[in-house]
Amino acid sequence: MAEPTLLAEAPETPGSPPAKARPKWYRRPWILPLFLIVGLFVAARLPSYLTFDTGDSLVELQGAFPETHYLMLSGHILFGSIAIITCSMQVWPWLRQHHPRVHRISGRLYVFAGVVPAGLFALVVSIVSVIGPAGKIGNVILSILWFGVTFAGLIAARRRRFQEHRRWMIRSFALCTSIVVNRIWLVLFLVCLMPFLDGYYSGDMDALIEDAAVASIWTSWIVNLMIAQWWLDRKPKRPRKPGAGPTASATKVAVGA
Repeated sequence: MAEPTLLAEAPETPGSPPAKARPKWYRRPWILPLFLIVGLFVAARLPSYLTFDTGDSLVELQGAFPETHYLMLSGHILFGSIAIITCSMQVWPWLRQHHPRVHRISGRLYVFAGVVPAGLFALVVSIVSVIGPAGKIGNVILSILWFGVTFAGLIAARRRRFQEHRRWMIRSFALCTSIVVNRIWLVLFLVCLMPFLDGYYSGDMDALIEDAAVASIWTSWIVNLMIAQWWLDRKPKRPRKPGAGPTASATKVAVGA
């Protein structure tokens, strides 16, 4: 996410254009949709893992140890909810600029009450899940990368290398929110594969769903990470310097007026 700095109010010098104030937090077009999507996602998933009833699980449980699998899923969803909420707070420029203490506290919560426990549970859940090896590998790599970029950002912040911290945490945000877009990719892959149900899959809907699930696992975090890297590497437009353009008289000379 872009993190523009807030312009400080400074006395205007004669002949200089007035400084433009940054838009209010509620006028940034991505903030409200982000919190709305995250809130709906958490509200849709978290309640099913707070009842301690394996029948409420939204995913198929490992056959030999359904209770253990459910408890690990519950831990992952609970701490993952903390992670995605605090991560959304971390990329909110207004909060960081006006309430740096809240930014720091939410950042520590994100790392130690979100990423660490949620990531550890994710590693175990990925290994024991009923999905095939390709899906397990995709989830394990996602968890390891999530750990790596998050702690790289934490170390950069402790060394007061805030530009590096920002870049690593944008990557962490991309990986954290990949679980949300995973559901979108899953639906898209299901729609794309449905025409092949009777032919390639011989009517086996379970096989089609597993292929769509595996594809969505890999696509969600890879595409998110690519978008984040593009955002970091993009070249911002340089503001035009006053007087850099041709003057009216120069323009007349150029056109032979």
